[in-house]
Amino acid sequence: MPSTAFYPPAAFYFKLSFGNLKGKAEAAFQEATGLQQDMEVEEVTCGGENRFKYKLPGIVKYGNLILKRGFITSGSSLAQWCKDVLAGGLENPITTRTITVSLLAPGSSQPSTLVSWNFYNAYPVKWGVSDFKSTENTYVVESIEFAYNNFTQST
Repeated sequence: MPSTAFYPPAAFYFKLSFGNLKGKAEAAFQEATGLQQDMEVEEVTCGGENRFKYKLPGIVKYGNLILKRGFITSGSSLAQWCKDVLAGGLENPITTRTITVSLLAPGSSQPSTLVSWNFYNAYPVKWGVSDFKSTENTYVVESIEFAYNNFTQST
């Protein structure tokens, strides 16, 4: 990570891109969660050794990427992609994209990227909006969950 006076970096200053989807609204999210990976461990018993089991590394599993933003009522190419994938069934091939989450350095008109995560072969698996409650003064939040093969981190 580049040296910066803002270490540790602020978690609120980030941007997203979705392959070839365009539009500023497509990058305006309030929350990104699910940047995690877990390695499975296989336990192996060795004959004659009763004190412990060997623990061998297995495959790496990735959680789903969950993004939240204020609901956009029309003109969203991201919402159209989600609709095409989720409502299309298996009649049409699923279009995957590389989603990039970039953590930005604050303090300038042209923010620089501190670190990026690229999520490969991502596609939407869940879409929803927040509950409507007449007793609360809140706005509608859209939540989109993506499955992906793997991710890499770059600086």
